[in-house]
Amino acid sequence: MSDNTHKIEFFFDYACPYCRQAYQTLTELLRDYPKMEIIWCPCESHPRPVPAVHGMHSDLCIQGMFFAADNDIDLWQYHKLAFSLMHGSDINVENIDTLAQSLATLADAKKLKQALHGGIYLQALQDANRYAFEQSGVWALPALRANGNKLDAVIDVGITEKQIRNFISNNHKAF
Repeated sequence: MSDNTHKIEFFFDYACPYCRQAYQTLTELLRDYPKMEIIWCPCESHPRPVPAVHGMHSDLCIQGMFFAADNDIDLWQYHKLAFSLMHGSDINVENIDTLAQSLATLADAKKLKQALHGGIYLQALQDANRYAFEQSGVWALPALRANGNKLDAVIDVGITEKQIRNFISNNHKAF
């Protein structure tokens, strides 16, 4: 890569508590790797009609992430807020109007509601799920991919800070 930027794909689901922890770990660790770029790869660990395992489905939050990306909203801030809405709030993220209002500090609530009601990002969500599980070989979340290497979670355990640190370090050296 000519710009010396190192890219890591981060596969995650906002509903997954292990993904939230991995996001927080990445936020801390990447301060030491200013040329490391995260490619956000949201996916649903339990897409509808499968019952939500961790409380609520994350499909609308994921579609909101695609809206945020299209509208130049800081994705780090979006993820931080979306994870906090899914974990530790009483907000119903499965209700479009409630979700849009909860994200109003970052996104135009009216435009977000229109996009979600109109299903504008539904195909992007479906494509993201296929990319994760059919094309990238993700089998448990969270997961990281870079330079042909992968780090998958252990189901109901996640991935540790040490594993993430080693993965970033090893893939940073590969360039």
